[in-house]
Amino acid sequence: MEYKNILFEVADGVATITINRPKALNALNSDVIGELYDAAVKCKTDEAIKAVILTGAGEKSFVAGADISQMVELRPQQAMLFMEAGIETFRMFETLPKPVIAAVNGFALGGGVELAMSCDFRFASENARFGQPEILIGLIPGWGGTQRLTRLVGIGRAKEYIMGGGQIDAKRAYEIGLVNRVYPLDQLMAETKKFAAKLATLPGFALKMAKHAINFGYDLALDNALRLETECCSQCFSTDDQKEGMKAFLEKRKPAFKGR
Repeated sequence: MEYKNILFEVADGVATITINRPKALNALNSDVIGELYDAAVKCKTDEAIKAVILTGAGEKSFVAGADISQMVELRPQQAMLFMEAGIETFRMFETLPKPVIAAVNGFALGGGVELAMSCDFRFASENARFGQPEILIGLIPGWGGTQRLTRLVGIGRAKEYIMGGGQIDAKRAYEIGLVNRVYPLDQLMAETKKFAAKLATLPGFALKMAKHAINFGYDLALDNALRLETECCSQCFSTDDQKEGMKAFLEKRKPAFKGR
């Protein structure tokens, strides 16, 4: 697929996907959603890609939300198709067997915060703003906001932000656990790439199993979740990286992981 709305770059095992509609504050329409889905498939199938960064073009916005100009005349069935496309695309990143970092460089509103919440990590610039303002235009979140925000910050805060339609800054987002780290804007991408580079050197299968156990064990009863963890951990013993990691530990040297 030829990309017209996103930039896709791979360097040193890290794929960087940049939503490139700065004049529209990187708002998401059907074309962007389709390109993001295609990029997620590439990240999943390309063995050279070890970690992924999602960000927005410019210094004002990560993603300011869904493109209202495309949504204003939708009927319920059309809206359902639009919502389902976003849900499927965001879920691709959420379940990608590789770590995904959102570098939130400004507004992350509506679909923007929903996309960021689909990532494993959220690093934010100091000027970032977060919110689910859909209620202010007669809607509710439709790309996972009611579910992921509740899981991340708790039901009380999720109701406050979704039903009140307000915004919070990066500092508050960090305080409530919505973001992992906050940096000055001019340091955000460098710090995000540094963390992604570290992840790219770690055993890929173990990262995959860790993500799977966390994602799919979260809503299970504890006994079932512990069983899932045990199964995922046991599978790591099939890899060369596990053997190398333990051998290096015993020999008091740095391991040389090879991703297999």
